[in-house]
Amino acid sequence: MSQATFSVRMDKNLKQQFDSLCEEFGMTTTTAFNVFARAVVRSRKIPFEIKSATDSEETLEKGRNAFYELRKSAMENNLGNMSLDDINSEISQVRDKTEK
Repeated sequence: MSQATFSVRMDKNLKQQFDSLCEEFGMTTTTAFNVFARAVVRSRKIPFEIKSATDSEETLEKGRNAFYELRKSAMENNLGNMSLDDINSEISQVRDKTEK
């Protein structure tokens, strides 16, 4: 099998940490990358979830906005002074109606 060179740029500190960890595993960095590449090719997917940080930030922001809208609506409908017991009672009444 012919060999090819693969060059990767990464933070120096990250590389040192990765090299050390690979050594603890009893393999070289090259071996670790080959294991990773084979796993990707074999399963035809990245073997871990890749997720955008902005997705969770956007979800959090949407949640906050929904909360603020609900709070605004509660104030406009004079519901801002309801106790937790009052709120739970309202929820129970709605659930009872929808279950019937």
